[in-house]
Amino acid sequence: MTFLSRLQAAQQRHDSMLCVGLDPEPSRFPAAMKDNAARIYDFCARIVDATGDLVIAFKPQIAYFAAHRAEEQLEQLMRHLRANWPHVPVILDAKRGDIGSTAEQYAKEAFERYGADAVTLSPFMGFDSVQPYLKYPDKGAFLLCRTSNPGGDDLQAQRLASVDGQPLLYEHVAKLAQGPWNLNGQLGLVVGATYPAEIERVRAIAPTLPLLIPGVGAQGGDAVATVRAGWREDAPIVVNSSRAILYASSGIDFADAARVVAESTRATLQAARPA
Repeated sequence: MTFLSRLQAAQQRHDSMLCVGLDPEPSRFPAAMKDNAARIYDFCARIVDATGDLVIAFKPQIAYFAAHRAEEQLEQLMRHLRANWPHVPVILDAKRGDIGSTAEQYAKEAFERYGADAVTLSPFMGFDSVQPYLKYPDKGAFLLCRTSNPGGDDLQAQRLASVDGQPLLYEHVAKLAQGPWNLNGQLGLVVGATYPAEIERVRAIAPTLPLLIPGVGAQGGDAVATVRAGWREDAPIVVNSSRAILYASSGIDFADAARVVAESTRATLQAARPA
């Protein structure tokens, strides 16, 4: 089964566009776990089991594990996901981007060590930095295109005078991902929820690609505007929310509270689909 077909199956099974981002910050854990990095797995596994039937995907952010020397806990979490939620794709948010020989090692890390179904990548170094990931035919890669941070304008919103039509950089990335780079239908794009007009533009350029859309929730992205800009019946949108769900409560009820927020977010996203 390809990554795209796995996304589509999860979307249909759970009637969901919601992705829960797993960005564990021990300083924000409930009292019994607070400031204890050894409890990262325990915290994330509780969130996963509370929300697994509500999501199209999970997205662990590798930096939140690596910063606390918790890579082994990430491996444990990935085993837990495969054992208990095998039908839910896992996107490793790593934002890798390096030359081919190094990219081969990063691909092995994402897909063989951690067993992720997809990974986020920076396309800045060109196609040969992306190609090693595409050697795994059942895996996917989301290329950073129009990110949710304000500084994205510094490069992504600049015009390319040497390219026909002088597109903005993010438009050119979308065109490459939709066309010549997408050799086996494995690519998707990352587009921030804080820029719904740009989501609509990316969707026009790349109508068949899955879009990973962070920025809903704590970052202030408009869930309704996001869906209206990016929704396509045959091309999933994966709308990520992390902190708003993870830290919905600082009490012992944190997992139950996370589920309540996830249910509400999923319902809002689903209601925004065009009739």
